[in-house]
Amino acid sequence: APQSRRMASEGRPPGLRSPPARSGRSRSQPRPRTNATETHRGPRLPPTDPSRPLDIFLQQLVNGLTLGSVYAVVALGYTMVYGIIQLINFAHGEVVMIGALTAYSVIVALTGAHVPLPALAIVLVGAMVAIPVCMAVGYTLERTAYRPLRKAPRLAPLITAIGLSIILQNLAMIIWSRNPLSYPQIIQTVPYHLTGNPNGATITNVQIAILVTSIAMMGGLLALVYRTKLGIAMRATAQNPQIAGLMGIDINRVISLTFVIGAGLGAVAGVMVGSYYGIAHYQMGFLLGLKAFSAAVLGGIGNLAGAMLGGLLLGVIEALGAGYVGDLTNLCQLSGWFDALAQRCASDPNVTLFGSNYQDVFAFL
Repeated sequence: APQSRRMASEGRPPGLRSPPARSGRSRSQPRPRTNATETHRGPRLPPTDPSRPLDIFLQQLVNGLTLGSVYAVVALGYTMVYGIIQLINFAHGEVVMIGALTAYSVIVALTGAHVPLPALAIVLVGAMVAIPVCMAVGYTLERTAYRPLRKAPRLAPLITAIGLSIILQNLAMIIWSRNPLSYPQIIQTVPYHLTGNPNGATITNVQIAILVTSIAMMGGLLALVYRTKLGIAMRATAQNPQIAGLMGIDINRVISLTFVIGAGLGAVAGVMVGSYYGIAHYQMGFLLGLKAFSAAVLGGIGNLAGAMLGGLLLGVIEALGAGYVGDLTNLCQLSGWFDALAQRCASDPNVTLFGSNYQDVFAFL
């Protein structure tokens, strides 16, 4: 009754309640719309840089050419030996590993002794020590293991090469331990931008040095094979060893020098790998040698130019595969369909089926 008397005094019928209080927005003012993406996924991101895909491609291309040049140098050792005596020297990857670890020991000793030499000179000294050590290892392998089996069935030298690879790995483990060794990064890395984007693709001075050194060694080896008497003897031995021996060519000497030259190239490749990745391990030569052998087969084993091209192609394929396949198979692109996947992508935005961990698979495919 008191409520009815109050409503009657206000001039309203007793059966109606007072309307709810209105906010400050007038009726004519439209209600702001909410975006579904803003409600569930946060604020809308700014548009991406249109030059980003080009920078990613250029960066992966630079990485692939750097890695491929190393593969090409190692593949030359495989293709030289196979072209001469039709032998697959599976221990060549371990020769590369010995070169990297020998240079590591020299660099660590010189830096620990505080020798007043520039950083580049210290690395060169390490490489100059690693080259004769690897040459001696290559000559020893040929003289003691491969030469007695030169006329044996092909399966015997192949099994011997695998056994030598295992022996060299265990010897390196005894000398340098089984732990991965941090390669001294004494050369300051200086990046150079390839585009106008300050956060875009770059190439470092270490990558430039690896590319230039690899090209120089490839060109020097081609000049040696096609412009010198030793190269003529090597090609004659590869074509027909018996006839080459009748023409006065020392077959054993030519084959030994082939092993020595390939081991020297492998030593330089080991120093480049250690300086580029900053790590050395007693098992680092196995997978590297296997990829380089695949590059030699890809380019036509026994063909020097083919081994170079195969190494570069393999490195580019591996880099592009590791750089793009992970993005193409990123499951976070489907996070709007599944709540569990959205929660997982909130903590880890790179939930992929494949990725850079599978770069070796891409290389061999």
